[in-house]
Amino acid sequence: GLHHHSVAAHRRPFDNRRLQPAGHTEVPGTGSVDRAAGTVADVLSPTESTVRLFLHVLAAAVWVGGQFALAGVVPVLRRQAPESTKAVARAFAKLAWPAFAVLVVTGIWNLVAIDVTDTPTDYQVTLFVKIAVSMVAATAVAVHSVGRSKVALALGGAIGAIASVAALFLGILLHSGR
Repeated sequence: GLHHHSVAAHRRPFDNRRLQPAGHTEVPGTGSVDRAAGTVADVLSPTESTVRLFLHVLAAAVWVGGQFALAGVVPVLRRQAPESTKAVARAFAKLAWPAFAVLVVTGIWNLVAIDVTDTPTDYQVTLFVKIAVSMVAATAVAVHSVGRSKVALALGGAIGAIASVAALFLGILLHSGR
């Protein structure tokens, strides 16, 4: 699979049903946790890897989620307040492009954190495809942003959104390995 030991080394196994670290054992009647199994402090002390992933996912939520939010809002604006659509688009761009910059920075940080040459070929191929799809997304959204024709606006927006979702999926695939 895509999962590689150097990527997984930064994760702690979790039992999501209880949101406690795997191996969590409570000492009956005391409310305390067996220190060998992990503590709440362990959960509340995120690793650099966790912070990096959080920032990457947060930026992806703004970049991808914002595109879909606008896709739902803009048609209503066109009907109710057509003069406001460009102002709303410019306001969104002030959030979206910095979020994309955070995606690039945290993506590079992700690459620096692992030795890509020491990962399996399928991981490397998926990574290459994710980077290529991300570049397509940025290019298409830029075309949409500066485009004046209906074709540039429509194709740039559609290709940008689809490529952004594809990059998001590939990022999850790289992280989960499946």
